[in-house]
Amino acid sequence: MTNEEVLENLKVVKRNGKKVPFDTTKVAIAIKKGFDGTIREEEESKYTSKDVQKVYQSVIKEIAKRYEDLEKIKIDDIQDLIEAMLKKHKYMDVYEAFSDYRERRDKSRELFSDEKKMHKFLKSLEGLGLKSALEEDAKRENANIDGNSAMGTMLQYGSTVSKEFAKAYLMKKKFADAHDNGDIHIHDMDFLAMGTTTCMQIDLNKLFKNGFSTGHGHLREPQSINAYSALAAIAIQSDQNDQHGGQSIPAFDFYMAPGVLKTFKKEYKQALYELLDFTDFISFVNMDKVAMAIDKLNSIHVDISDFDNFYKESKEVRRIFEKAYDTALAKTDRATYQAMEAFVHNLNTMHSRAGAQVPFSSINFGTDTSPEGRMVMKNYLLSVDAGLGKNETPIFPISIFKIKEGVNYNPGDPNYDLFRLSCKVSAKRLFPNFSFMDSPFNAQYYKGDYNTEVCYMGCRTRVIGNVVDPNKAVTPGRGNLSFTSINLPRLGIKHGIVSNEKTDLDGFYEELGNLMDLVCEQLLERFEIQCNKRTYNFPFLLEQGIWIDSEKLKPTDRLRKVLKHGTLSIGFIGLAECLKALIGKHHGESEEAQKLGLEIIGFMRKKCDEYSEKYNLNFTCLATPAEGLSGRFVNIDKAIYGKIKGVTDRDYYTNSFHVPVYYNISIVNKIKKEAPYHALTNAGHISYIELDGDTTKNLDAFEKIVRVMKENNMGYAAINHPVDRDPVCGYVGIIGDVCPGCGRRAFEGVSVEAVNNFKKNSCC
Repeated sequence: MTNEEVLENLKVVKRNGKKVPFDTTKVAIAIKKGFDGTIREEEESKYTSKDVQKVYQSVIKEIAKRYEDLEKIKIDDIQDLIEAMLKKHKYMDVYEAFSDYRERRDKSRELFSDEKKMHKFLKSLEGLGLKSALEEDAKRENANIDGNSAMGTMLQYGSTVSKEFAKAYLMKKKFADAHDNGDIHIHDMDFLAMGTTTCMQIDLNKLFKNGFSTGHGHLREPQSINAYSALAAIAIQSDQNDQHGGQSIPAFDFYMAPGVLKTFKKEYKQALYELLDFTDFISFVNMDKVAMAIDKLNSIHVDISDFDNFYKESKEVRRIFEKAYDTALAKTDRATYQAMEAFVHNLNTMHSRAGAQVPFSSINFGTDTSPEGRMVMKNYLLSVDAGLGKNETPIFPISIFKIKEGVNYNPGDPNYDLFRLSCKVSAKRLFPNFSFMDSPFNAQYYKGDYNTEVCYMGCRTRVIGNVVDPNKAVTPGRGNLSFTSINLPRLGIKHGIVSNEKTDLDGFYEELGNLMDLVCEQLLERFEIQCNKRTYNFPFLLEQGIWIDSEKLKPTDRLRKVLKHGTLSIGFIGLAECLKALIGKHHGESEEAQKLGLEIIGFMRKKCDEYSEKYNLNFTCLATPAEGLSGRFVNIDKAIYGKIKGVTDRDYYTNSFHVPVYYNISIVNKIKKEAPYHALTNAGHISYIELDGDTTKNLDAFEKIVRVMKENNMGYAAINHPVDRDPVCGYVGIIGDVCPGCGRRAFEGVSVEAVNNFKKNSCC
């Protein structure tokens, strides 16, 4: 029989047992997909259709030869032959792409065919649907998702399914295995298929210039401070719908300042018209020229004598201009406060992602010395100080005050009063946090304008350096692409004195290096998924030009040319427990441990720098936030190694490089211990200082702590302190002997009837 006759009589046995006629077209398509899997965007394929045909013809001939006397062939046998012929013709990269594809498909099918795995999967869905957030860990995975709400539960269903799909189909088995066994943690794995990015530093100036679209209608350029603040909140909300992470505004004061000036110009003209209308001096003034002159103002600080040429000499008219100015300034100040108050309330109430989350938002400010920028900062801080409706402390946006010498750090600096105000507000409300522009690793990027001032996300993320294009080492329009964290305590247990007669640092560093290589490969695999998305997949983030250079993209373009400016981060948690396992002490307890801790994180940073140079991408080292992850790692390690004192005997591993919160150490020593790690973790970092008592009563001491942080070259830090909550009225804040909310005295009993009456009267 001829080859054609053999293939015509051949049946293919599908995985469900069904038999179908052999289809040569499907073989050709499968081979082509293997070749296509080796093509990267912006590169021409080194293969042509002749290469595909060479393998295809070899496979067809081999099938005809082997199955001449047989009636059926299995799909796996066809795929085995394709792999064999790819190897035979030395298309090794195509073989690997095809083999990886098969492996992912097999694992995906395995999930739904293995009864035990399927039962486990369905049980996880059952927990989401039938248990509260208090009972089900998965419902608490994201702090700003209400896991008990209908939409929150729906998101968690999607997340659970998406994670399994990602592990089964979108990543190599070794990455999924390393995640599942607790060697690493792939963050936001449920968004892997969507190709979303983690976070973005939004340039509001660029966005506001000609207005923007949310995908449901175009918003014109804002013309008042109220419109500026409203559109800023909408921009943050819209951006979160295109990402799996958070949104940061790098220079909120600079971005809002034009809105203050626009409002002032309107108020000044309006005040002049109203005051002149009530006098006999209207004919003395050329209002057309006055209006034109006001439109040309570039500051709310006005020299009234500049208007002398527009009216006949008159002290009375001059006084009208002065009174109109004072009125306009006061109204602008009031409008700015209302705009900032609305901004804070919006970001603590508006929803994103199917209505289940409030946007995870951060704003950076502090260095605009213009009167407009100062007015924005003052009123923003006052609105945070005032709190929400029941005096709750507003969580979002996370406020970050940028400290810079010559701007706001010392008495006599133009914004020193705002630094003092930020300390006062933070002492009451926990926010703002503080970032330090003069720390060498931040100052090295400053080129004289606010676009090169380092910005932080509230959680800690930082994006500034750019090996891809050093001329674009700027803050706005860039963000983190994705990050994966390493379980340092496990490595310490395996190679430290808790498991061995003596510490094996060589073995420790060898395994840490191997794990970092694995994570680097995994991040690159995820990067390819992200790059293969199109502009139209991100209608706000890319189609509105938020990401740097994205305005140059066409709707169908892939994304490598813009995403290459983002960062790929390798994180870690539990340095303290790692050191404890390695040498018996953590870095808060001994200088030997501190030296080793810095060597370990220095090793990680050096490896990240090497990856950056090798791949010409921004690999960075992250001091990972421990939320959720710290408990996951320790629970796995406890099951494997049991309870180890100082290592696995708590319910969590310590956040990144932090000295353990349970360890008694002075404020200054804690700062000195943690500060050197900030320079090593260029993807982001934060240190926390915990205070007792009412910090509002000693602002000088509060400011001194911030100064110690700055002088020790921290990058980003926060001061935590107790915040009381009245169980009756819900007042949140510092409560002394008498609650400011309801007047109840400390230890004063309250009847159930009184509580119910209060709730009834407060329900609306």
